Amino acid sequence: MAPTPPTDAELNVFIRARLASLGIDLDQLPPGTTADPETGSPGRDSVLASLRSFVRGTVGALAAYRLPAPAGTADPAVAQALSQQPAPMLYPSVSTEWRK
Repeated sequence: MAPTPPTDAELNVFIRARLASLGIDLDQLPPGTTADPETGSPGRDSVLASLRSFVRGTVGALAAYRLPAPAGTADPAVAQALSQQPAPMLYPSVSTEWRK
């Protein structure tokens, strides 16, 4: 059975919770879809619509991506394990230093 796609309301809850965990409060934006004339901030509804579109179109594709198996890997279990390794980073010290 295929999973049912989330509704707009469910995505709004997910997006708001995810942004709240980062310290971002969408209620600080002006309500509606029109931008604030003084600051140029986009309206809350237009931001949520844009983020819903991003989540629907990008997150699933990123989650489904698997690195290709290295040449000569015949066993599918080994290929799956190798595809789960972290991707190389441009500056690994930035990611590893804070874990010490």
